[in-house]
Amino acid sequence: MTLESVKEEIALRRKKKTHPTNKKKRRKIYNYCMKICITIIITLSILIALKSNQKFESLFYQRVYEDNIPFSKMNDIYKKYFGTSIPFAKVISNETKGVFKEELKYESKEQYEEGVKLKVEQNYLVPILDSGMVVYVGDKENYGNTVIIQQIDGVDVWYSNLESLNVKLYDYVEKGSLLGEVKDDTLVLIFKKDGKVLDYEKELS
Repeated sequence: MTLESVKEEIALRRKKKTHPTNKKKRRKIYNYCMKICITIIITLSILIALKSNQKFESLFYQRVYEDNIPFSKMNDIYKKYFGTSIPFAKVISNETKGVFKEELKYESKEQYEEGVKLKVEQNYLVPILDSGMVVYVGDKENYGNTVIIQQIDGVDVWYSNLESLNVKLYDYVEKGSLLGEVKDDTLVLIFKKDGKVLDYEKELS
């Protein structure tokens, strides 16, 4: 066997080894580009429809600003067809977790408006009941400063009478992590699903 033929054989082996890896890389890049293109197409389609159709515009604003969008269902559909919705999820998951990891504690409870009023410690640090997405941050009449989290099970939980918030709109939050603190010694919770108020006794048990 000549030196040239040995070199050719080594080069051929190297090509065979690197070829599948390159193919995988190209496939990942292609999939990522497809996700971006689909997102752009959907966004542009919505913007065009908003401009051209008044009925759709009023319906869109009602759903976005008055109702809660079912983010948990949308996330499940997206994951089913496109995989994780967060780029570099593995890298993010390996980051150091926060030290705050608590369960909800209260002294007493009583019905209030559509939900429940909990007696807690003064300036109590409120833990998040279950993982989900922050879909509302702002003031609600009769409730004060409120954060609404749409949990992964589809339940919207209203946390009211808050201050010093530790979350922002559209944050993904983990169960047990810090939401904020109560304004005094009262925390108000409301549980809703598909627009219907749920029994707080069952949700807190």
